[in-house]
Amino acid sequence: MKPLETVDYSVLPGVNEPADLRRLTIAELNTLAGEIRSLIINTVASNGGHLASSLGVVELTLALHYVFNTPQDKLIWDVGHQSYAHKIVTGRREQFATLRQRGGLSGFPRREESSYDAFNVGHSGTSIAAAAAFAEAQFLNSENNKVIAVIGDGSMTTGMAFEGLNWSGDRGNKDLIIVLNDNEMSISPNVGAMSSYLNRVMTGDRVTKFKSELKLFLKSIPNIGEQIFKFSKQIEESVKTFVVPGALFEELGFTYVGPLEGHRLNNLIRNFENVKKLRGPVLVHVITQKGRGYKFAEDNSPTYHGIAPFNVETGLTIPSSSSAPSYTDIFGQTMMELAETDSRIVAITAAMCEGTGLDKFREQFPGRLFDVGIAEQFAVTMGAGLAIRGLKPVVAIYSTFLQRAYDQILHDVCLQNLPVVFAVDRAGIVGEDGATHQGLFDLSYLRNLPRLIMMAPKDENELRHMLKTAIGLGTPVSIRYPRGKGMGVALDEDLLTLPVGRGEVLREGSDLAIIAVGCTVYPALAAARRLADEGIGVKVINARFIKPLDSELILRTAADIGKILTVEENVLDGGFGSAILELLAQNGVTGVRVERLGIRDQFVEHAKQSELRSIYGLDEEGIFRAAKEILA
Repeated sequence: MKPLETVDYSVLPGVNEPADLRRLTIAELNTLAGEIRSLIINTVASNGGHLASSLGVVELTLALHYVFNTPQDKLIWDVGHQSYAHKIVTGRREQFATLRQRGGLSGFPRREESSYDAFNVGHSGTSIAAAAAFAEAQFLNSENNKVIAVIGDGSMTTGMAFEGLNWSGDRGNKDLIIVLNDNEMSISPNVGAMSSYLNRVMTGDRVTKFKSELKLFLKSIPNIGEQIFKFSKQIEESVKTFVVPGALFEELGFTYVGPLEGHRLNNLIRNFENVKKLRGPVLVHVITQKGRGYKFAEDNSPTYHGIAPFNVETGLTIPSSSSAPSYTDIFGQTMMELAETDSRIVAITAAMCEGTGLDKFREQFPGRLFDVGIAEQFAVTMGAGLAIRGLKPVVAIYSTFLQRAYDQILHDVCLQNLPVVFAVDRAGIVGEDGATHQGLFDLSYLRNLPRLIMMAPKDENELRHMLKTAIGLGTPVSIRYPRGKGMGVALDEDLLTLPVGRGEVLREGSDLAIIAVGCTVYPALAAARRLADEGIGVKVINARFIKPLDSELILRTAADIGKILTVEENVLDGGFGSAILELLAQNGVTGVRVERLGIRDQFVEHAKQSELRSIYGLDEEGIFRAAKEILA
């Protein structure tokens, strides 16, 4: 693949909106597909992003915009990992170099960004529900535009997707097209060609009209017409069970079309032209290849699903300036160490085995790793069931996705006081994935749950001790830790059980107390050292526990010093700083000045982690400034 600056684009510069696609020949569209892939590969190599999934749907994206009259026809993407080609052909080609950069294009569809983005997405399984709502609104508004949802086979495992199918299939008078982008199975060319031919025939006007008229005719026969019709349907469905992969969808009320080969533009366009004429709910099954057009991504699509900047020629990611292991790696390594000595330890993940660092655990303990797919609610309740049966489940889910299982945490785990450990990865500021993925709410949405103990390590070594502690407590526990590299500290060989609800004084001082939690502890220490250079003594406390707090240490510090700065990577409302204020109020403490550093009442958009920490004052410089303001 050529570097970005040397690529010669012949068709792409003339495509500024979908209307431009409709003037192109099939040959030109195929050339355009290759040029779009070059642009995506080179941009993601520079910025990082979701590569394999976007490369897999280039032809599908072009076919949809070619056939349907977007944005009047509503195209709704699921998750949005695969939306890069969509962004490029809908007026954002010149801004595409800013993808996932501060002030630039989001990595996901955003209504604020373009009229072609019908619905904001970022989490799996929402497209069918949103599209169903659009279809209902179209009907009530007497509009005739089409509504198309594009959902991947992974997202189809979510409960919301099945709920959407269940609802939509029963609304036969509402037009809705669901495109199932299936990149986990393959079909041979012969099967693909035959399947394409059959679907072109079966979605044609004559056949559709004939089937409709035959249905009415059979039902009109006095006394026996209805029975004959039901019998004919039984025969048809019995055959489909053996030869047609869409029998399930047809049972749910959908007209099934497919499977279609997802990289043959002429074939996709012909089929979508026919599908466009159908009435009622339709499901189009398209087979695509993740990473299409870039060999490294084709051969190893999980690695290139979401990838950091990389070298296009070698496919290797650009090394980080830090040689420290990531928190995720340390979590996975520690899980294996603990599982070696305790056969009751099991792990659960929701389609993020590699992302949560459990891939090696799966290799070493294959029967003790449960990947339930994109089904966080199921994962949490499964953890509850395993705990009741005497196992020690660790549920590893990103902070932003754990939100989806709030009721299960409350009702199935905490209410029953079950020993389920939540390893809350990607907590705090995540970075370039933006508002849908920032892990800035878990302290607030978990802190009000009775019986749940909450921890956050200051570094990767403390994470190891916390995991050991959590598994041995016999109660619900959450451990939140950030995305990215650790601090590079030495790792203790022996794992310790930490005293519950006890903080750690890292530095003494009498002018100000900084109480920090998690990844904000080291920046707080650095700020304290700078203040010491100016003759200001700052006491720094590593809280360790968000719940229960170290009441004795905090109350004593408040009485002795009278000025407190709390620091957290979480929204301030209901977060760690709020817990400190509540503690002081409950104990009748007055005359203490408390300032809180964190995220105020807003969503955090996409930028590098370091940029965002600087913007929101959560780095060394921001903590230093906040401390000076309190002292002033």
